[in-house]
Amino acid sequence: MTALGTGLDRRGATGLPAWAYAIAAVGVALIVVPPLALLFRTPWGTFVDQVTSSSSLDALRLSLTTAAMSTVLCLVLGVPMAVIFARHDGVVVRVLRALVLLPLVLPPVVGGLALLYTFGRLGIIGGRLHDAGIDVAFTTTAVVLAQTFVALPFLVISVEGAVRVIGTRYEEVAATLGAGPSRTLWKVTLPLVAPSLVAGLVLSFARALGEFGATITFAGNAPGVTQTAPLAIYVAAVDDPQAAVPLSLILVVISLVVVVGVHSRRRRGEAGAM
Repeated sequence: MTALGTGLDRRGATGLPAWAYAIAAVGVALIVVPPLALLFRTPWGTFVDQVTSSSSLDALRLSLTTAAMSTVLCLVLGVPMAVIFARHDGVVVRVLRALVLLPLVLPPVVGGLALLYTFGRLGIIGGRLHDAGIDVAFTTTAVVLAQTFVALPFLVISVEGAVRVIGTRYEEVAATLGAGPSRTLWKVTLPLVAPSLVAGLVLSFARALGEFGATITFAGNAPGVTQTAPLAIYVAAVDDPQAAVPLSLILVVISLVVVVGVHSRRRRGEAGAM
């Protein structure tokens, strides 16, 4: 049977053992079956009423808004960091890079506590802001900061890897033609890494949209102010797990669209490079 007939792309597959496929199938099932379980347990009779309720719409609207804002922050803060990390390899840069990527492995609740002791009323920065009449913790701003904290490393990794791959040849050519550092960055470097930049932004948005631990610890769970969709799902699941399914399914669909979009763009980029 051909690869076309089985629906499998056998590029690079040279006689893989049967047990490899069996283990892979178990792994696929572990990821695929739970979202399908949500689909089968969704109360379709009340689905529309539940996802269009004021509380669900407020939570979803807040999630989309804050995730978009945090994605913009990731873009502004992450691109310069990614370029610097890719172009410099000193000890200080390595340490800073490790610290910037720390949220990837840090438990979100710990990240929330760190943000609280930084920007809270008794925090090292938040205390001064409080004295000036500005409170950050347990506000919508805190939601954006928490989402940015956990999402920023995704953009940094994506862009940094792309900048390393393209090397410095084109930038050196631009410099010999009289382009300054800023013009080279805008006209040469960023266009070359645009596909990876877009992928990083989409992944950052998805991570921010699904953030829970850092948000509830640093921003709280006030409806209409800091209660994002994941928090609303958690509250609903405490009393009635099935009541949390409709909004959960909405987030699954959004996440699936994000993943498919990034994957499709990457495949188009690979096809264009061939």
